[in-house]
Amino acid sequence: MMNMKIKIQPRQKKLIAYIKGSWFQLFLSMICMVVVAATTSATAFIVKPVIDDIFISKNAFLLKLIPFIVIVLYFFRGLAMYGQEFLLQYVGENIIKKLRDALYDKITDLPLAFFHKERTGVLMSRITNDVTIIKNMVSKAVTGALRDCFTVIGLTGVIFYRDWKLAILAFVVMPLAYFPVVELGRRVRRFSTSSQESMADMNAFLHETFAGNKIVKAFGMESYEKKSFSKKNHMVFRFEVKSIRAKALTSPVMEVFGGVGISLVLWYGGFAVIKGAQTPGDFLSFMTAVMLLYPPIKKMTKLNNVLQQGFAASDRVFDILETRSDILDPESPKQIKTGSHRICFENVSFSYDSREMVLKNIDLDVKPGEILALVGMSGGGKTSLVNLIPRFFDVTQGFVKINGTDIRDIAVSDLRKQVAIVTQEPILFNDTIRKNISYGKPDATDQEIIEAAKAAYIYKFVKSLPNGFDTVIGELGSRLSGGEKQRMCIARALLKNAPILILDEATASLDTESERLVQKALENLMKGRTSFVIAHRLSTISYANRIVVLVDGQIVEEGKHEVLLQRKGEYYNLHQMQFSDNNDADGDVSVKVTV
Repeated sequence: MMNMKIKIQPRQKKLIAYIKGSWFQLFLSMICMVVVAATTSATAFIVKPVIDDIFISKNAFLLKLIPFIVIVLYFFRGLAMYGQEFLLQYVGENIIKKLRDALYDKITDLPLAFFHKERTGVLMSRITNDVTIIKNMVSKAVTGALRDCFTVIGLTGVIFYRDWKLAILAFVVMPLAYFPVVELGRRVRRFSTSSQESMADMNAFLHETFAGNKIVKAFGMESYEKKSFSKKNHMVFRFEVKSIRAKALTSPVMEVFGGVGISLVLWYGGFAVIKGAQTPGDFLSFMTAVMLLYPPIKKMTKLNNVLQQGFAASDRVFDILETRSDILDPESPKQIKTGSHRICFENVSFSYDSREMVLKNIDLDVKPGEILALVGMSGGGKTSLVNLIPRFFDVTQGFVKINGTDIRDIAVSDLRKQVAIVTQEPILFNDTIRKNISYGKPDATDQEIIEAAKAAYIYKFVKSLPNGFDTVIGELGSRLSGGEKQRMCIARALLKNAPILILDEATASLDTESERLVQKALENLMKGRTSFVIAHRLSTISYANRIVVLVDGQIVEEGKHEVLLQRKGEYYNLHQMQFSDNNDADGDVSVKVTV
């Protein structure tokens, strides 16, 4: 139990730190709360003169005065209630805005390895579902607790002023109610955590099935996916029902204990009035204060459930915010010169999980402006190798150097300015063509964008559209063909004008005509740049200055296309698999691959 408190407390303090900058609004809301509490307490206080002086003593002056006082009290009460509600909601929304910004900033800055481990839907759930629960905690529980606390303090003052002995009797049952309420709060927190995890799992499932809806339909798996969703939805339902059951028990517990307290007050106070120790006004004023006191106390016990849900959500949010990145900037970053770069891999080994090495003892020297092609069977380590250049991952052993400088000694932002990437799967955003092409250079002029589009052989297509460069292309460029999307990615890379270029199977999924256009665009893109080209289709890399063959994370061959064919080694085998047309050759290649 102590361990839990030690773990949670620092995170609660961090959550409170987000109030910074809203102290003035919070101070004003506190004043409003005091006014509400004071007017509520005054309502109970004036019951005595109403009963004793107006109804019993028949004081006509007070009969004229007290209704006016009540109107004034309720006017200021209404004004203060509006002020406290608006200001506290404003503070709550401001905290959530800051929390969402911090969460998105953190997730965006985390390394690629983090995104390989986490599912997109789960991360989305952190920013949407979990933060919304924290919002409810801040805007309802914390603010409600402050408001009700002032009301309880004011009414407690009235009760003790009227009769301190009777007040002790009224409060004697309250400690007994504490234990079941706290236990129920613990259950709410536990079930809420499970519910939030189930909700995140469901969000991840939704993201996958919506994004892959074409495959779901193509394989006729709609019924299967519906059943899968129903199971996940039922899991959320189960945990929500358990949480609701625990929350629903809180109010009856308080009702029972409240009833016991009021019955004790009626019994003791009634005897006091009968004996003449109290006036009816004293007793009714006391009873009014007690009756007004129990609702805010009941609310505060219910707020414990909201707090527990919020703390469970904040744990999940701070799990992300406290995640440490492995890709760190150096304390004193070195500058990197402009122009073509020489890239050296010196005895590089790399592992994703610190156990199995996917790259082993790589030594490679790529000269400025050289086009280096990387080939090999799937899983050979080609993409892993190029991912080390922009520090998507850091080497496990050895060094990657640019112009003799270890890339870990260069600021990550400066390093990535030197690199442009075109991948097999074009990544575009649901925005205009103009915004997508200028994504790496937001301040690009219209002329620069046009020149990039022309060099990427997409300008004519763009001009044929009704809205031209202002055409919105849909999610992931869904309104474009594969070749159009790829050429747009090439235009984006051209506009960035980075001296290092990585082409990761940029033409693998294209038809012949699209590949021809993309290949021409790539020729423009690679001019004067140090280029790394990953390709499965060997016909697309015959122009390379050098070809490196990777097998099981090791370089087994390197040289020009013609030289490697003459050696009849691994590259020759790959070439035969793709270009041999007679059955004997195919059989020969299959034997070699098996061996």
